[in-house]
Amino acid sequence: MAKTNPKVDEFISKAKTWKEEYIELRRIVLDCQLTEEYKWMHPCYTIQDKNVVLIHGFKDYCALLFHKGVLLKDAQGILIQQTENVQAGRQIRFTHVREILAMEPILKAYINEAIEVENAGLEVSFKKHTEFTVAEEFQMKLDENPALKTAFEALTPGRQRNYLLHFSEPKQTKTRESRVEKNVPKILEGKGLND
Repeated sequence: MAKTNPKVDEFISKAKTWKEEYIELRRIVLDCQLTEEYKWMHPCYTIQDKNVVLIHGFKDYCALLFHKGVLLKDAQGILIQQTENVQAGRQIRFTHVREILAMEPILKAYINEAIEVENAGLEVSFKKHTEFTVAEEFQMKLDENPALKTAFEALTPGRQRNYLLHFSEPKQTKTRESRVEKNVPKILEGKGLND
C-alpha cells in the first residue's frame, strides 16, 4: 500500500458521515499506487503532481471525482457530470460502503484508466468564454464601458467563465443586474469572482 498522508488521516477521523466509505475508497485508491495529498479540504490522489482522483462527500452521497473524467471511456456507464457547467470532472457516487466493496474491481479499472490518461498527457478541451451565454445586463455594461471590457478580456479564461456563469444564472433581471453591479469593481481590479 502507498504512503498515507496525516492530513487525510485527520480528515477521516473527523468525518461525521461517510467515514466507512472514505476508508474503503482510500484503500482502493492507494492500492493503485497514487500519491495521497490533501487539497481543497479533501483527500486528493496524484501521479507526478497531476490530480487524478479526489474523495469527497455530500449530504446524500459520497463520491470519487475523476479530474479528467470526461476523457474516460466509462465502459460501465457510471460516471456522473455534477452539473451542466462542469466540463472535465466526473463522479462515481455511493450511498453505502457495500456499493464500494461490490464495485472494487470496476473502481480500480477506472482509476487505472485515469492514470493512463495522465501518463499519456491528454488534456480536456475546455469551452472558451465566448461559448458561454453572456447575460444581457452584463453585455450592456461591457458595451457602455470600454475599460470594463478590456479588464474582463484580460482575466484568465477560468475567471471569465465564472463571472459569465454567475451573471447568467439568476432567472430574474433584477438579480442579474445586482450581481453585475456588485462585481464590476472586482473585474476592473483584475480580480476573479472568488478572489
